[in-house]
Amino acid sequence: MQGKILIVDGISTNRIVLKVKLSAAFYQVLQAGTIEEAIDVVAVEEPDLILCAMTLPDGTAAHLCKALRTSGQTAKPSVLAIGSAIDTTTRLDTLRAGAFDVMQRPVNEMLLMGRVRNMLRAHHKLAEWQIRDDTTCALGLAEAPAEFLRPGAITLVGTEAGPLQTWVRQMQPQLRASYSVALLRDAMAGLHAGAPADAVVIAWPDTPAQADACLQLIPALRASAQTRNTALLVIQKTSDPVRATSALDMGADDVMITGFDAAEAGLRLNALLHRKRQVAQMLQSVRTGLREVVHDPLTGLYNRRYATPYMDRLIRQSATTNGPLAVILADMDHFKRINDVYGHASGDAVLIETARRLNAALRPSDMIARIGGEEFLIAMPATDLTTARRIADRLCHAISAVPFIIPGAAEPVAITISIGLTSSTARHEMNRHAPETVESLIDRADKALYGAKMQGRNRVALHRPHSRPAA
Repeated sequence: MQGKILIVDGISTNRIVLKVKLSAAFYQVLQAGTIEEAIDVVAVEEPDLILCAMTLPDGTAAHLCKALRTSGQTAKPSVLAIGSAIDTTTRLDTLRAGAFDVMQRPVNEMLLMGRVRNMLRAHHKLAEWQIRDDTTCALGLAEAPAEFLRPGAITLVGTEAGPLQTWVRQMQPQLRASYSVALLRDAMAGLHAGAPADAVVIAWPDTPAQADACLQLIPALRASAQTRNTALLVIQKTSDPVRATSALDMGADDVMITGFDAAEAGLRLNALLHRKRQVAQMLQSVRTGLREVVHDPLTGLYNRRYATPYMDRLIRQSATTNGPLAVILADMDHFKRINDVYGHASGDAVLIETARRLNAALRPSDMIARIGGEEFLIAMPATDLTTARRIADRLCHAISAVPFIIPGAAEPVAITISIGLTSSTARHEMNRHAPETVESLIDRADKALYGAKMQGRNRVALHRPHSRPAA
């Protein structure tokens, strides 16, 4: 099934007609005759979309929208209201209550199905990111950021600047935003200059050639990385269900087929911008959560969860190209003494500063991760042992050269670090020995580190592949 749709109408004949059309398009159809029944169905079945009659036995479509808002349901389906002889006030009140769109009977079947597809895409996109965001937050990895409240940047696109400027003046009292105007022939260049618009309004021309140009603009905007998430509203001066349906299927977020009305355009744009902000917030929350998954929260370095598969890729790359790969295991000397004498807060401060110094002494191509309490793993792709030894000596010097200023210490404290260094096995060596693995590389680096500790600390020890550790 393509989606689950609830039809809410007090007249059974209307429900049957809609059910036949939707079932033929492979939608799962549910039915309710009143607002009360609809709320119960929503709680149990969780439909993706609601098609609702403007007038119901126990209220209106606007009342249903308000009831859904207060129902306590996490995922609230979008509402498409359908009615006869709808006046402007009722239409605006229904949109203001939260309906996605209001359609007039008799409904053009092509446009209705296009609108259903459009609304389901928007619903599924929001639901998908909601699931990812909920998972991230449930794992304790991220909190949703504060809502983005700056005025939106809205660009109006059309064939003539004069009418667009008039629309801007009429819309400014309806929706606080930063408005700009672009001619259709210059739209793509203008929309890619500077920061992308939050929303684009296309004034649909009546002439076929210009209408086709507008239609081509929609997928072009959706294909561009800079404008693919821009909210897109099309306003038809003359109703054209075929072109309106094409616009929705090609990526427009919303279409007004009844001509320009400043109040209605403001409501629709406000709803589109709100949905855009919701998706952006959840995306940022997920990104933050993913960052927490692969980064050490104290030092900001990568953690073992990231370092292990990253090193595995480097090993395979090194085996393919027969290029060198150097690995360092670094461990701070007598770190327990820092915690015992000055406290764990001071120990954390030392770890943070150590991570900063190590990171600053490495090259952009090197990867550093904190893999234990005071232990750091460094991978240096395309680096021979001579170069790696020079970098390792630099790391030792970066820690020991300048004493650490830490909380709880009256004087700066001298800190040192011991380093074990090794490299990946050459391809011809692999043929005679077991294949190189992350574990074998780290094991050799650990043996070298042990040698550095045994030889007095604050030094670099080297372990060549299939050799004994040596200073």
